[in-house]
Amino acid sequence: MSEEPQASYRPDPAILALADWLASPVEAADFPETRLRFRNDRAAEEVGLASLGDTEWIRHFARFEPLTDNLPRPLALKYHGHQFRTYNPEIGDGRGFLFAQLRDRSGRLLDFGTKGSGTTPYSRQGDGRLTLKGAVREILATEMLEAQGVYTSRTFSVVETGEQLERGDEPSPTRSAVLTRLSNSHIRIGTFQRLMAHEEADRMAQLVQYCLDHFPGPPPPEDAPGRDEPAVQLMHQVTERMADLAASYMVAGFVHGVLNTDNMNITGESFDYGPWRWLPRWDPAFTAAYFDHGGLYAFGRQPEALHWNCGQFAVALRLMAESAPLIAALERFGPLYMAAVGRRWCWRLGVHPRGSEEDAQLVAACEKAMRETGIGPDAFFFAHRGGRDMAGEPGGELAEALAAYEPVEDRHLYWEDAVPQSLLIEEVEALWSHIDERDDWRPLMAKIDAIRRMGEALGPPPAPAGHLR
Repeated sequence: MSEEPQASYRPDPAILALADWLASPVEAADFPETRLRFRNDRAAEEVGLASLGDTEWIRHFARFEPLTDNLPRPLALKYHGHQFRTYNPEIGDGRGFLFAQLRDRSGRLLDFGTKGSGTTPYSRQGDGRLTLKGAVREILATEMLEAQGVYTSRTFSVVETGEQLERGDEPSPTRSAVLTRLSNSHIRIGTFQRLMAHEEADRMAQLVQYCLDHFPGPPPPEDAPGRDEPAVQLMHQVTERMADLAASYMVAGFVHGVLNTDNMNITGESFDYGPWRWLPRWDPAFTAAYFDHGGLYAFGRQPEALHWNCGQFAVALRLMAESAPLIAALERFGPLYMAAVGRRWCWRLGVHPRGSEEDAQLVAACEKAMRETGIGPDAFFFAHRGGRDMAGEPGGELAEALAAYEPVEDRHLYWEDAVPQSLLIEEVEALWSHIDERDDWRPLMAKIDAIRRMGEALGPPPAPAGHLR
């Protein structure tokens, strides 16, 4: 198989057309140290930056010297958002900014955004910094999610910065870092909510068109009311993407933890990882955030949360469109979600899908088996890949459901491993302890290699027509 040609660096700071009212120019913090800890050369290949030496890398992704022909200064984006269903107009980029925009080899417009790069006008009482442990956790989350077929931001760079940070929820003082993520946009539902709150209809129209131009998707169904209106078109696209994102979380057994509207990217890309967890066992009530006392963002409520966020997007778009066509788009979420669950479930299980009704029955049988046995999702999908390991299920509901499915051709040696890759909290803490206690990064790098091998075995996930990957 021939390798893909090396991508060239293609700057495209398209956001400058909106920047006067969408963002505030800011400066990066002047860090006392810059020790490169992680560089994602696989992602760098896709955007023509893999040839950067470490010294150049640090200049751009720790000192934030502008990339050639790109944004002259970093931009802290303005937005509002519902945080645990309470509207907050005092948000915005408080410890990060948009550093650059560029095209990948397939032509997608991508953003370099930061985390821990210093204070901005929207920092409120925060210090604008990121702990090194938080950066390590984001590396792990993005690598695992990408391997499991979730459309996610990717951790591009982590540089340790030599500051001692005080944090109330972990041992302090603790080490600091600045992280750069590669994302398919940082335009959020909360970005639109801010324009709605200020009744800025003209700017809303500009933002809608920016999204349609740079993150295109399929047109609405032929019978959709208002299908020629830009706001309605975008509502359909965001609904499709959010339904698939919700399904991908569920099939991965992943709990994001903080599904606020300011954490919802209109491209349907998952990002901004804080208190995330993977399920140790199939439990809809499992929560990731210690502060989520009511279980609003529990594992089983994530589809509801993303649907609710889509509803808030529809409310914001009322500045440009009537309610009826926006509601019609929103009502597609449920069927789209169910179709995406079936499609993704069969993909991870290694069987060819049969149709919505049959696939839903298969999912139900698998969920029942996990609940009754206590087996976690990672072990379950690995054990039953392609319908194997059904000796203990003669005549059982799961065996009967799987017997009707044709397995995919699957010869990767990963499926012969003794145990599957997983990322439960105990392993995350163990990986961090090697770094924290001995500054030993080898176990983390080995884990990344193992996760990527799993991703190779799974291959690309089935995606809806509107996907931007």
